Amino acid sequence: MTLRPPAIAADIIALFAERGAEPVDVAILQPADPFLDMAGEDLRRRIFLTESETGKSLCLRPEFTIPVCLDHIASHAGTPRRYAYLGEVFRQRRDGPSEFFQTGVEDLGERDVAVADARSVADAHALLERLLPGQKLAVTLGDQSVFEAVLAALGLPRGWRMRLARAFGVPDILASALEQLAAPAGNNMLEEPAASLVAAADLPGLSLFIEDEMREAGLSPSAGRKPDDIARRLLEKSELASVRLSEIALEALKTFLAINVPFDRAAGTLAEFARGSKLSMGAALARFAERAEALAAHGLRSSEIRYDAAFGRPLDYYTGLVFEIAADGGERPLVGGGRYDRLLTLLGAPKPIPAVGFSVWLDRVEELRP
Repeated sequence: MTLRPPAIAADIIALFAERGAEPVDVAILQPADPFLDMAGEDLRRRIFLTESETGKSLCLRPEFTIPVCLDHIASHAGTPRRYAYLGEVFRQRRDGPSEFFQTGVEDLGERDVAVADARSVADAHALLERLLPGQKLAVTLGDQSVFEAVLAALGLPRGWRMRLARAFGVPDILASALEQLAAPAGNNMLEEPAASLVAAADLPGLSLFIEDEMREAGLSPSAGRKPDDIARRLLEKSELASVRLSEIALEALKTFLAINVPFDRAAGTLAEFARGSKLSMGAALARFAERAEALAAHGLRSSEIRYDAAFGRPLDYYTGLVFEIAADGGERPLVGGGRYDRLLTLLGAPKPIPAVGFSVWLDRVEELRP
């Protein structure tokens, strides 16, 4: 795909300058591990991998968020800082070439989460309006943190909350997990004596049994995963498999996931849901209402924005707001973004840095330009 220089590039650069976003460039060749660990299954299977002469895993840049964050950490730059990028990314795709252009903004270090979230959506919307004048747009918002607040209020164990949070926005996986919560499968796959040791939650006994089994199979208990780690994981899986969500709680979760309303009605609808389901979600609802207020201040038309409680994006690092913008009636998003407050710490930042950002698929935008 070739950009239309200078028109589309000039428009993008001009808008970033107006919005106070600093242009940044990052290397095309990137360390692969951060993407393999944090980017989400959908992206992991699409990246192009290679190795350095020393055997280090590398990949062609599949997106910009992780590289921009890594460069920010390496430069010891202060915050808040807003980085804008425009360049090529490389990933296998079913619906287009494997090398294409993306642009976007990563907003790092703004402590007012509602302001930063609203600004990210507004910047992305303004960019599309400039590149596609007259095109009616449709904005879909979701919120990972509200979903996690519902799970916590329902009293689900931490392991289940983590599993469902990872499935957020992936309908098939989420539906399968909910089916298991409605009718636990138990531990029928384990044979004796492992089944009895797991049922008794006997960690020392299970660890010794696994160590013996490894030795008999010719495996060293000190290489790879340790017997204690395997035993703990088995006990954790057993605990999750035995959890059953009550019909009332399961119905409440399904009711929440079915919420899909115009954004100007979203805060009220969520508050009504919490009251009706008798769930304590005060902090999450307050943050949601603050963001709605901040977004309204940008003057976006509420008729273009919907809140979908089940909407997520297939990247593991999102923690709060998630959003996409498409042409009205279009099937593919033109913009995707969200909040990722834990990512920079996981990448090595010495202290937490709040962050939100978006990216634009410029090849899809080009297809809609006259």
